[in-house]
This record gives sequence, C-alpha cells and structure tokens, in this order.
Amino acid sequence: MSQIAMRDRLQKNIYSVIDPVVHGLVKAGVTPNFITTTGLLLNIGVAIVFIVGAEEGNRGDLSYVGWAGALILFAGLFDMLDGQVARIGNMSSRFGALYDSVLDRYSELFMFLGICYYLVAHHYFLSSLFAFIALIGSMMVSYTRARSEGLGIQNKGGLMQRPERVVLTAVSAIACGITASVIGGDYKLTIPGIPFHVFETMSVFTIPITVMAVLTNITAIKRLMDAKKALDDKV
Repeated sequence: MSQIAMRDRLQKNIYSVIDPVVHGLVKAGVTPNFITTTGLLLNIGVAIVFIVGAEEGNRGDLSYVGWAGALILFAGLFDMLDGQVARIGNMSSRFGALYDSVLDRYSELFMFLGICYYLVAHHYFLSSLFAFIALIGSMMVSYTRARSEGLGIQNKGGLMQRPERVVLTAVSAIACGITASVIGGDYKLTIPGIPFHVFETMSVFTIPITVMAVLTNITAIKRLMDAKKALDDKV
C-alpha cells in the first residue's frame, strides 16, 4: 500500500470518529471560517505559552513545553473540523479554501515563533536554528504544493505534510513535559571521554524538531522534482 493510500485510509478512520461532532457543529450553524479562525487563535495561544515559559520559567522547568504541546494537539483538531464542516454542511467555497490555507500558514508561523523564542531564551541556540530550518521547510512544503496546483499539477506527496508536522510537534512536546516530571528537567546524560552531554531532557522535544527540519526540506525538494517531471511529461 502506498504512502498516500495509507494516509488517506488513516484520515478516513479519523473522520469517522469526528463526524458526529461535525454534524453537531453544522446543526448549530457553526461556519468553517469560524472554526479556522478559532484554530489560529489557539495557535497564537501556543506561542503565548512558549513565550511565558521563556520569560517566567527556568531552563529546568519544561512544564510549559508540555502544556504547549497539548494545546498544539487541540488546535490541530480544528484543522480537520473546518474542512469536514464545509463538506458535510455544503459550505465549501473558493474563498473558504483560500482562507483556510492562509490561516494555516499563520498558525504554523505563530507556533514556530513561540518555539524559537523559548529555545533562544533558554540558550538552546543550536536547537533554535533547527527549529527555524523546520519552519523554512514547512513553508516550502506548502508553497511547492500551492505553486504546483497553480500550474495544474496535483502535488501532495512526501513526508511531513501539515498533519504529520502538527502531530510530531505536539506529541514530542507533551512527551518532553512528561519526561521532565519523571526524571527532572535538568537531566543530562554524559559519556566518559566525550566533552559534552549526549542527551538531556529537552532532547525529547528538540530531536524530533531536528528530524522535522530535515524531512520537511526533503519533502519540499521531492515535490519540486515531482512537479518538474509532471511538467516535462506535459510537453
């Protein structure tokens, strides 16, 4: 089974769970644009949690990271709800699709703003660099798809699409907060002969962000190459 087929099957299973909620929202008269806007506001809240954690918390207090992760996961639910409400409630529109895409980009930018602010404030400079690279990759994944579709090419392949990015960021942040409550936020693993620690509690969050930095840019490049192949085939 291809990656796209597996992803579509998983998406259908998730929709089967949330569809009762969707029908309730449609009956209540909730619009897709309202849901999209709520998702943006929640992601602004994510940035605020990270910024407050940077200003009020200390380096060993990773509870803010955990709570931010929970809020990222909750906000991600709205990414699925708005599209389903539009489809089931017959409220789809071209502007609604544009509005959803634009606010999704803003949501992701605000989320990474909070992450980078937190990492810089607590002197995780290398990790903040990878977070910024992950942001670049995330934007380019979306841009290459949008630009390809503008040229009449469907381009949805590759790893680290928005749902995967949201889940990876949220789960790693939550896991970081939980790990800190078990082993402490200041835990460091050192190996004799190596002049620096090879692991610390914050690594539970920063290692997945580093992986995302690599995979998002690989995804963007793959989409670029797929688009080139499709354009060449049209000639």
